[in-house]
Amino acid sequence: MGCLFATAIGSAGGRVSLLLRPPLPATRGEITVESVEGNRTCPVTLDDQNGTSRIEQLLVCTKANDITDAVAGIAHRLKPGAPILLAANGMGYLDWFDRELPDHPIYCCLSTEGAYRIAPLHIRHAGRGRSLIGSPAGLPAPDWLQDWTASFLDVQWENAINRAQWHKLAINCAINPLTALYRCRNGELARNEVLKVLVEQLCDEISIVSAAAGFGDTAATIHRDVAGVIAGTAANRSSMLQDVIAGRTTEINFITGYLLSTAERLNIDAPLHRQLLQQVTELDL
Repeated sequence: MGCLFATAIGSAGGRVSLLLRPPLPATRGEITVESVEGNRTCPVTLDDQNGTSRIEQLLVCTKANDITDAVAGIAHRLKPGAPILLAANGMGYLDWFDRELPDHPIYCCLSTEGAYRIAPLHIRHAGRGRSLIGSPAGLPAPDWLQDWTASFLDVQWENAINRAQWHKLAINCAINPLTALYRCRNGELARNEVLKVLVEQLCDEISIVSAAAGFGDTAATIHRDVAGVIAGTAANRSSMLQDVIAGRTTEINFITGYLLSTAERLNIDAPLHRQLLQQVTELDL
């Protein structure tokens, strides 16, 4: 996703650098993005945490587990007041930024774009979607948003990004852990009668927690919306399932874990989600 977003910003005239894990293969490179519409390329500067140039704006596209370590490693290079845009699944990592980088405005990006890596700096744009950008603190749309809205992606400013984040998290809570645990594609959650019942029960718990947390819109529509996502992504493997297959640590603590921490704060029991958290966490070991 980082390569896709970098190419989109570059296509709109923005200057782009990629921060990679050392050692660097070179100092310059070119991203290639394949799609049904043809190939796009974008020249980029290649850099890592040992670089010396100052960072004017930071886009973070890591897994939720890696966000704080990744940003801490290059925080010394941020210009004063440099905005930070977080494009990651889940919730629960913003407190670190409030504590460690209080002078940097934080923005969040939610995206349904689909992309996967073919080779270094070479990706496939597998599915067109929409990206929402907003400020959890309620800041107005920034000037740099123009680089996104002028790109080939569908990008919109979202004033209620917190609600959008919660809604996406709620849907992920109902789908991702089950697909990871049962190693199935999304569509199996609607075809398998046992899994179908589990999805309904998970949505029941999500609805109760959402209503208590002030997200009444999600509480009212979660059953319908989860069913729609399952139907629309039936052939997909969830990101959590992909992590399990690849032997990577999942983002369960920032998805189901965040839902459960919210439920606990509100004195609500969500036993099925608690059980899934434990089961998926055991897969991470």
